Amino acid sequence: MSSINNKRIALFPGTFDPFTIGHESLVRRGLELVDEIIISIGINDKKQTYFPLETRIASIEALYRDEPRIRVMSYESLTVDFAEEVNAHFILRGIRSVNDFEYEKSIADVNRKLSRIETFILFTEPEHTHISSSIVRELLRYGKDISEFVPKGLYLTK
Repeated sequence: MSSINNKRIALFPGTFDPFTIGHESLVRRGLELVDEIIISIGINDKKQTYFPLETRIASIEALYRDEPRIRVMSYESLTVDFAEEVNAHFILRGIRSVNDFEYEKSIADVNRKLSRIETFILFTEPEHTHISSSIVRELLRYGKDISEFVPKGLYLTK
């Protein structure tokens, strides 16, 4: 799969509710492998999110305002269909544990079968393996400080 301009574009799909330092690490490391990353916020009506979509988009865009190789977009389709729409040929994913691996491998296999898109997986850095958006949301619900779990400068407001 090659694009017209041969730009190596990867989607980094997720809900990003909220975007964590683990996500930030994966984006930083992913930029070493591709020309551009589209942080792709999937809209899933079955998921109850803590932050509205607009807040998640705006906060991530502000975080990367000085990085022209990052775009932030939302989508409501299958990830592979969105990838085709934006001319991305790779999907970037991160895994923290063996359990994540099993799930990500299954999804990668189906995506490759449907579209021949390649998924590359980066292992979460050891200091971030305990961080998940679910845990951060739980801390928020109980009024705890989440500053050590989200990127510096990430502006979040409900």
